[in-house]
Amino acid sequence: MIQSLLIANRGEIACRIIRTARRLGIRTVAVYSDADAKALHVREADEAVHIGPSPARESYLIGDRIIAAAQATGAQAIHPGYGFLSENAAFAQAVIDAGLIWVGPNPDSITAMGLKDAAKKLMAEAGVPVTPGYLGEDQSTERLKAEADATGYPVLIKAVAGGGGKGMRRVDAPEDFADALLSCQREAASSFGNDQVLIEKYILSPRHIEVQVFGDSHGNIVHLFERDCSLQRRHQKVIEEAPAPGMDEATRQAICGAAVRAAQAVDYVGAGTIEFIADASAGEGGGLRADRIWFMEMNTRLQVEHPVTEEITGVDLVEWQLRVASGEPLPKRQEELSIDGHAIEARLYAEDPAKGFLPSTGQLESFTIPHAMRQTQWRDERGTAELSTDYDVRLRIETGVSQGDEISPWYDPMIAKLICHAETRQEALVGLNKMCWDSRIWPVKTNASFLGSLVVMPDFRRGKIDTGFIERHMDDTAYEVDPPQWMLDLIAERFVERFSPQTSGRKGLRLNASPQAEVRFSDQMAQYRGRWDSRIGYDQRSYPLIQDDGDAIFVTFQGKTWRFMPSRTEGVIGGAASDGAILAPMPGRIIAVAVAKGERVAKGQKLVTLEAMKMEHSLVAPFDGVVAELAASEGGQVSEGTLLVLVEREES
Repeated sequence: MIQSLLIANRGEIACRIIRTARRLGIRTVAVYSDADAKALHVREADEAVHIGPSPARESYLIGDRIIAAAQATGAQAIHPGYGFLSENAAFAQAVIDAGLIWVGPNPDSITAMGLKDAAKKLMAEAGVPVTPGYLGEDQSTERLKAEADATGYPVLIKAVAGGGGKGMRRVDAPEDFADALLSCQREAASSFGNDQVLIEKYILSPRHIEVQVFGDSHGNIVHLFERDCSLQRRHQKVIEEAPAPGMDEATRQAICGAAVRAAQAVDYVGAGTIEFIADASAGEGGGLRADRIWFMEMNTRLQVEHPVTEEITGVDLVEWQLRVASGEPLPKRQEELSIDGHAIEARLYAEDPAKGFLPSTGQLESFTIPHAMRQTQWRDERGTAELSTDYDVRLRIETGVSQGDEISPWYDPMIAKLICHAETRQEALVGLNKMCWDSRIWPVKTNASFLGSLVVMPDFRRGKIDTGFIERHMDDTAYEVDPPQWMLDLIAERFVERFSPQTSGRKGLRLNASPQAEVRFSDQMAQYRGRWDSRIGYDQRSYPLIQDDGDAIFVTFQGKTWRFMPSRTEGVIGGAASDGAILAPMPGRIIAVAVAKGERVAKGQKLVTLEAMKMEHSLVAPFDGVVAELAASEGGQVSEGTLLVLVEREES
């Protein structure tokens, strides 16, 4: 067994690997950038090595530094986690050439499955069903359009080296093909250094089904059943579950058997995932049919969503990785693996769905996620469902942060994975909703409300899902959460309890001998009013997510947290800026300034482009006017709320 392990990653996956390694008695070495100097994975590892500045391209993506760190600390092996260098065949080979153990598949397997067109050809030869389309070498516009015409619209143009939703374009009509192709090729060349594409039949009601496979160096390969990852936003997975809803045993055997054949075709060793696209309209009642499921791609690494497979099989996939990398055979044979219950996972991101999923950064002054669940009556506050939770569920949290840590703009905004396992799917959905809606996170904004709303949608509860589900239900899930009046009244009573009538002149409270009072309080953004009535007995014990914190009160409702303070004045909280003041919505780097001081601009015209959390954000003019002030400069770092541009209306 490996005795010492360097983890070439960060965040929750690094912490996840450390946890299993510690249980197995394996010494761990973390690597970190400037931004991660105080990160949780650094604190939890036995040793940590600094590898460079905050940008990933100057730290986590420099393989030579990671290998040097392993050699300097005496680590025997390197685990890449997922993302970064995990599917880089050259890095895997460099690790092996340095005399270290690579905890992952053979470099040849990574190469074989790395390009989508080559992988599909290989799968077709292995008897794995592939989506109809074109995988040829002729990349001329004429040939590609002819193949698209023959396949039948709509079609999907995909970069052969693509991933993460980039290098993909849907085309619905022949006259749109040429422009979409050029756009796709430009993005593919920019993102992957390879502008080659393939053509696929676009499935109008697609579901994303994947199968966990595992191989060892002794020729054994097993599957650990399927996951459904259909709930996606912009081609990024949001919620995953296992087993897949609507999957009958015959279809399961067919798809899992195809996945094993796919892994055998590349002599696969380690953890891998075979991803399939399924036609959700094919089966009756939302079910799946084996003849309408096709190979899409293979991920030659551990997946973000691996915990749901662990929960239904009772297997620690990271332990399997370490044992297989040490030369041991698989711990279990296929006949020893079975499905127990249902598990579902949600990705908790630092973002604000009500504001277009704008990323959020800053210190986690409050960070509490439910880790246990008692018997209770649960009701969706929007009135869409009512279920009882008088059963046992298992809640699991995978995170790379703790209270007091900083959410930086340098990396992916996922701050935790919330996982719930129960005997049935419906019970697991209730548990996950509780985790999302009862999470107290402040002041960083999260998508907890959005996630909790998704799992109680009637269609989702019935298993009527596909990859377009979120887009269709955006208005019903990505909404602004406001504290209801009954909650404001509870807060008012809490403040009244704290300040007696004799001291009510302080903190802005206006109390007197009357049995009724109006109590005013505020968060950082707005003022609120609660009604206190001594003749009404509010049972605050029935709502435990109201907690005192010194002079303030934390309140969590449907996944959103407020920190209320007694109002000191009756004025507006904070000074409202001019409606032409363009402020930085989050910390980041200015990558483009499109205007000059004194320049006339039109409403909607791009003024500044801000890069934060691996995404670009365009800030535009709110109305026709003139640039009166320009404080932004290309390459500059700015903090949240910094004035970048001031646009003044022209006098008519």
